[in-house]
Amino acid sequence: MAEELHQIRLTVNGTAHDLRVPARRLLSDALRHDLALTGTHVGCEHGVCGACTVLLDGDPVRACLVFAVSVQGQEITTVEGLTRPDGALGPVQQAFAECHGLQCGFCTPGFLTTITAGIRDNPEPTHDEAREMIAGNLCRCTGYQNIVKAVERAAVLAREGVEGDRPGDGSELEAGQLAGDDRADDAATTGLGA
Repeated sequence: MAEELHQIRLTVNGTAHDLRVPARRLLSDALRHDLALTGTHVGCEHGVCGACTVLLDGDPVRACLVFAVSVQGQEITTVEGLTRPDGALGPVQQAFAECHGLQCGFCTPGFLTTITAGIRDNPEPTHDEAREMIAGNLCRCTGYQNIVKAVERAAVLAREGVEGDRPGDGSELEAGQLAGDDRADDAATTGLGA
């Protein structure tokens, strides 16, 4: 017996998409397979790793835990939707590039969406708040220090509405360089533990 399909309309990155999907279709699968938005990565498929994080009405959610049929009428923002209208990198993307906040890149989309929401809610995070902001996203490559630095840099870029370096905002450090005075508490293996 064929599985029943449901007609839904998903609004993703400002564009409405009409789809026919089974009731059990996960949002992550609808984005990746039905809409070819492959920036949303699927890692653990249990909501633990954060790789599939997207914004749902501006709030971060694990797309692997949400059914596509349940998000009609809500705005979904994927990593592809984080660029500026002119195509330039958004502040979080720019900060990741400047601070070398990625290595293999698999976890990066989830970090970018999580941090985008985090900075919206807390535009001036302390170092500890920046670390806490990313605590729900797992990375096996970076050691987290440069990701924390990227959170701090993204907050500056977002507040100033700029895309590049400005004197006096901490960008005097070479891109990706950590200021040693307030980073000694970062654990070398994860950057999240003491």
